[in-house]
Amino acid sequence: MQKILTYTSFLLIFFTAGCKKYLEKNPDNRASLTSPTQVSQLLATAYPQGNYMAFCESISDNVTDKGAGVQDKTNIDPYFFRDVTSKDQDSPENYWDACYTAIAAANQALATIQSSSDTTQYKAQKGEALLCRAYAHFMLVTFFSKVYNPGTASTDMGIPYVTTPENVVFKKYDRKTVAYVYQMIEQDLTQGLPLIDDSKYTVPSYHFTKAAAHAFATRFYLFKQDYANVVTHANAVFSAGNIISMLRPWNTTYLTYTPADMFANYEKATQPANLLLVETGSVWARNYYTVRYGLNSAIRDQILGDNVTGGDWAFRYQVYTAGTNNYLIPKINEYFVRSSVNANIGFPYVMVPLFTSEEVLFNRAEANLYLNNLNASIADLNTYASTRVIDPVTRKYDPVKHIITVNKLDSFYSTTNARGAALQAVIDFKRAEYVQEGMRWFDMLRYDIAVTHTTTDGQVLTLPGGSPQRVFQLPESVSTSGMPLNPR
Repeated sequence: MQKILTYTSFLLIFFTAGCKKYLEKNPDNRASLTSPTQVSQLLATAYPQGNYMAFCESISDNVTDKGAGVQDKTNIDPYFFRDVTSKDQDSPENYWDACYTAIAAANQALATIQSSSDTTQYKAQKGEALLCRAYAHFMLVTFFSKVYNPGTASTDMGIPYVTTPENVVFKKYDRKTVAYVYQMIEQDLTQGLPLIDDSKYTVPSYHFTKAAAHAFATRFYLFKQDYANVVTHANAVFSAGNIISMLRPWNTTYLTYTPADMFANYEKATQPANLLLVETGSVWARNYYTVRYGLNSAIRDQILGDNVTGGDWAFRYQVYTAGTNNYLIPKINEYFVRSSVNANIGFPYVMVPLFTSEEVLFNRAEANLYLNNLNASIADLNTYASTRVIDPVTRKYDPVKHIITVNKLDSFYSTTNARGAALQAVIDFKRAEYVQEGMRWFDMLRYDIAVTHTTTDGQVLTLPGGSPQRVFQLPESVSTSGMPLNPR
């Protein structure tokens, strides 16, 4: 196809009359990788360096019309359930390109390994490359195809699953089906995970470690509705046993932090909760609380109000304002990278936590409900709450007062279906945990939750379950090769 990805430098092709000659030569020295170290360096670019937070948060029910604020297309169009026309940072098209650029790097690494005279030297690199390829394709099929449904996945349009480096100017790709994409993801995931070697990484949190790979597996199998595998992989993440030490200390250490401390620590590689971090070009950090369609006091109270424990969310003590109705929790911090050592210009970046220990705990809690392990699910909810909930007077978690029980679940959610109430608690806890990070949209996709947005001039906009607009549109440029766009 004409534009499935932004060509990376090792695949750069000049569109000239002599393009055939160029294709017969290595574009640059990275195309001739001769050692595991060089392949590892290439794999540093095999993680999508695009940010999904802006368009995911803006389409969700975590935002509303504040009446004024920064005007940004990646915020406006999703709020109005329109296809995002911007191609800039933080747009769906930018994320599409970032994912296929990452896939190209992974495929180049795998091709190098395959052609090596001694592939045994590259076991760890092969594992990382397969995990990177699987992850990028998973994110693409999540955003740009219908959510996985066992009954329709074999007919729903997927996205191209690319397994070889591009070596022609124009290459045709087929979308195939969601079921096919999931099959390929699972194949790469299961083949790659046993090969991962944490000792090969200088900063493990920037790579697919064993824990990060298992965390990815919990998300993948949750979407696939293979709940036994969710629990198996979550248990592998928590195999050391001390789960609380892997969770963010919101109701203890974080309570003492200033906003500057929060910004400095939330995305740090040394935070045990951050299982996988990736550097992304993004302006979301400077805009996420000043855009017009964002978190206001009413939505804040809806998300961070009463909860089943009877205590307060510690998050509330780290909610700040920056002008009228601009609410934020200081998590996502921008840093500036100069274009050269002596330059005064450069680019904004954000470090994004792709997988955290909290998500793994949530995924296990949810999966156990579908496996009829209610007590195990409640135990995980209590573990989580012990690091997030405090008494409004003592500012401490009370294991007696705040413990979650079946009776509390039934009472708080006004039901006699404890399993259903526990599931709602998991979803509510996740919404509170990841506010302003875009993660709410993943659950809204899986459960086909309708979204209603209103505007200050009286418009009521609804995105019902099953709506085609829940699937982000492919870049228009891909249609020039005959690839079908998503229906509208």
